[in-house]
Amino acid sequence: MHFRFLTLFPNLILPYFEDSILKKAIDKKLISIETINLRDYANNKYNKVDDTQVGGGAGQVINFDVLQKSLETITNKSYIIFLAPSGKPFNNLDAKRLAKKQDITFVCGRYEGFDERSIELYADEILSIGDFILTGGELGALCVCDSVARQIPMVLGNENSLLEESFENNLLEAPVFSKSKTKMQKNQFFNTPLIYSTGNHSIISDLKHNLSVLKTKYFRPDLFLLWKSQNKGKK
Repeated sequence: MHFRFLTLFPNLILPYFEDSILKKAIDKKLISIETINLRDYANNKYNKVDDTQVGGGAGQVINFDVLQKSLETITNKSYIIFLAPSGKPFNNLDAKRLAKKQDITFVCGRYEGFDERSIELYADEILSIGDFILTGGELGALCVCDSVARQIPMVLGNENSLLEESFENNLLEAPVFSKSKTKMQKNQFFNTPLIYSTGNHSIISDLKHNLSVLKTKYFRPDLFLLWKSQNKGKK
């Protein structure tokens, strides 16, 4: 899959893919990354890309013509996503859905935002990563890209890592522990649950499910209520 970022700051994007899992995915040609600098499409000698708002108001707006020119350089069919507070809250189901695309373009805003005309003409989807404001859309785009990329087959070293993750079936993942023992005081250890070490996978699975439900109920009561309504009447 090809990921493309339209941004004023390509150097905020590229370093993220220089290490770890996504770097390996690039080396294996499972994904590819491209940045397009919006300043390359400014129509003035100062590479100025923003202007004041029509009707007044604080903050500058990225010019419509800059966004138009940059988006029209994309000759292949790409799924265009704008990152904006007005967008649909991004979730794990979106990541799975978008992982089936072949080419995704993220449009990263700055200043007061996008000229609304560019969204109306070019956006296939508008996404938000939460009810808070960032200085730009780059971090949001990277979050979405990372989440989508890990859903692509063979990107993760162990495909089983995608199983029983948080947000599957509206539940958080059950508590996990390493095998190392932690000594708290003299002759005292902070042990992991004994059932985890029994080797009885059926019992372990049941325990993990119950812990997952309890963890969700405590930390995310909103998700717990969704899970409860979907499983009403089930044993």
